[in-house]
Amino acid sequence: MQVQDFDVGAEIAALRLGNPAVGAVASFIGCVRDMNEGDSIGLMYLEHYPGMTERELEKIATEAHGRWDIFDTLIIHRVGELRPLDQIVFVAVTSAHRGESFAACEFIMDFLKTKAPFWKREATPQGDRWVDARVSDDAAAARWKQ
Repeated sequence: MQVQDFDVGAEIAALRLGNPAVGAVASFIGCVRDMNEGDSIGLMYLEHYPGMTERELEKIATEAHGRWDIFDTLIIHRVGELRPLDQIVFVAVTSAHRGESFAACEFIMDFLKTKAPFWKREATPQGDRWVDARVSDDAAAARWKQ
């Protein structure tokens, strides 16, 4: 977890560094939107449970390694006060071929949204509100059940 922003190009370069077997890098960047559920969003506050959140992200990455033939994974998640256009999360996966990287990256994001202990609060013109989990996120994660 980190408060500061991240440089996607630098992170991908570091992930690939020294591994000539990497033939594919799939990645996802999540950003703060200015609207949610019909309301404008001025700020978002992301909180986490220190220690527990990091362990859960490690478990998710380990499960991805067990399911697909991938080389490496990277998960960066920001916490604290964020504004529209800010980057929130970055997931990247390297492998020899694109299919493995795409699948593992999508799996990691789906499980991150449903398993990792984060709490999101948005500042709207009507006041602050907590953001509830989405049924669509649960459905996305459910398709990966073996």
